[in-house]
Amino acid sequence: MRQATQGDDVRVHYVGTLSNGAVFDSSREREPMDVSIGAGGLIAAFEDALLGMAVGEVKNITVAPEDAYGPRQEAMVRTVAREQLPPNMDLKVGMMLEGAGQGGQVFQFRVADFDDNRVVLDGNHPLAGQTLKFEIEMVAIDESDD
Repeated sequence: MRQATQGDDVRVHYVGTLSNGAVFDSSREREPMDVSIGAGGLIAAFEDALLGMAVGEVKNITVAPEDAYGPRQEAMVRTVAREQLPPNMDLKVGMMLEGAGQGGQVFQFRVADFDDNRVVLDGNHPLAGQTLKFEIEMVAIDESDD
C-alpha cells in the first residue's frame, strides 16, 4: 500500500484536543483538509506525522507548546484605556482585533477582559502554551504524479 512522502498532496481528517480533552478544532464535520506535505503551512510535527502514512491509517501525536504556537508570553498582554477603542465597538471576550505597530506591521489581539474603563488585549496565539494532541486519519494520497 502506498505511503505518503515528501511533496505529496494528501487529504486528512483530524481532531485536535488540549491536554484536558477539550476539542479545539476538528475536520470531522466538514471536508477533509488538503495538505501538500513539505509546503510548511502547518505545525511541523503535524506535517511530519503524515510521512509514511497509508490511506485509512490513523495516527495520534502530541505536540509540545514550543513545537506548536510557542510558550505563552505575558509581555504580549496589554491593558489599554477603553477610550482608545471606538466608542461604538461592541466588545466581547474572545473577539479578535487588529492593531498596527510603530513600523506599520499588523498585530492581532484577542479581547481577554474589559470593563467601562479598560480593555485587556492578548497578543498570544490562542493556543500558545498549550500541549496539543491530534488524531490524524489519512483519507487520500494524490496519485496524479505516479
